[in-house]
Amino acid sequence: MFTTKIAKGLVWASEVLLLGVIVVVAVTFARSDEWHPAVLVALLLAIALGSQWLSVKARGIQLSASAVALVLAMSLLGPVPAAVFGVAEIVITSPRRRLPPVKVLHNLFTFAFSPFAGGWMVRALVGDVHDPRTAHLTHSVSFGLVVFAVFTATTAFTYLMFILSARSEEGHSPARHVRDLLWSLLPGEIATGALAAVLAVAYTTSGLPVLLSAIVVLLIFQRLTVALLRSEDRADQLEARSIQLASMQFGVLATLMDALALRDRTAARHAAAVARYAKALAVEAGCDEDAQEVAHTAGLLHDIGKFTWPDRVLHPERLTDEDMQIIHRHPQDGATLVGKLDGYGPVADAILYHHERIDGGGYPAGLIGNEIPLASRIVAICSTYDAMTAPRPSRTPLEPSEALEELRRGAGGQFDAELVNEFIEILEREGPMFGRREDAAFDTELNFERRVRNMAQPAR
Repeated sequence: MFTTKIAKGLVWASEVLLLGVIVVVAVTFARSDEWHPAVLVALLLAIALGSQWLSVKARGIQLSASAVALVLAMSLLGPVPAAVFGVAEIVITSPRRRLPPVKVLHNLFTFAFSPFAGGWMVRALVGDVHDPRTAHLTHSVSFGLVVFAVFTATTAFTYLMFILSARSEEGHSPARHVRDLLWSLLPGEIATGALAAVLAVAYTTSGLPVLLSAIVVLLIFQRLTVALLRSEDRADQLEARSIQLASMQFGVLATLMDALALRDRTAARHAAAVARYAKALAVEAGCDEDAQEVAHTAGLLHDIGKFTWPDRVLHPERLTDEDMQIIHRHPQDGATLVGKLDGYGPVADAILYHHERIDGGGYPAGLIGNEIPLASRIVAICSTYDAMTAPRPSRTPLEPSEALEELRRGAGGQFDAELVNEFIEILEREGPMFGRREDAAFDTELNFERRVRNMAQPAR
């Protein structure tokens, strides 16, 4: 007993000493530019603190969207603001949770050291994210991978500290915590890290408006994750858990598309029209119901990769070589996002290859003819036709007859010739603009509830 008390005293003294070291280092190396822009600081602090009031205690740990806010602070601000946010979170929430002083001290150390170390890791790997000289990193997938890696490292440290605390204070075995806590929360933590990485890259490429629009995503993500963890009767709650997980997954994509529509007002209407055209063409081509659904969904989400485009590319006056590289990357970005959904691999493939050409001159893989998935060939025709005939602020649309001539000229080179002929037959029968009728809206074509129910059904 006496030895145990000495060990606990050494642990507490070490945490106090290390907290002091963190304070000294933070004061010594603090930079005023870490606290800019002020709106970003205020937004992340509000998420970190405000989300705690919506949190629920599940399996011995407090779950909150503040984890996303902290990793964004590490990535976009710096080590000192991230540590301050972590400490502020503990100071504000500890009285409400009525934690004993020992646990408050432990949490203060954990949530000061982990964000502080994470901020330094990002700075060491990337540099100052606001420095134009680091734009080649912060505007790329590499930055997202760095953010995810830092999140993984800091989360692993946080779990380790909780396990050691439980071992020291409560006598629980580490094996029990790994079994009961870590494995049950691992999928949610991976999703949290991925979401934080996407938002960090979105901010560096597109700015604060995109991050503001993501608050809804964070809150939905938090509530659904907590709801999943509340379930104690796994058998009775299996269907509910599946529906909630599907809602979270599709909710993120739907919100990303909504955010894109805020920046490009033609995006949602274009997506809905392409989805309608693609479904009709898939039916005309004799596809079964599953293939029709793939073509329809790929048409709806084929431009989701444009979410990360900066405004200069989304609304161009002049495109540089660098801008063209960003444009050519959007099929891969879109396929990566959609490919995370269970059962949506064929849709992701259709999105990935919808800019391929029959003659092999497309991107990203230079596929030829039937090497290109059928759904990709369908979306290519429908997207091009709608882009030519739809009203846009920057240009006058083509007449349907002119657009059809363009499709005919591209048949056999850019487009599948047989599909072009079938598409023309549909337009002659249904009308040249049937995909853009008044009831052709993104939410209608998405049919969120139906898709969630289908995703939640067990695989047959």
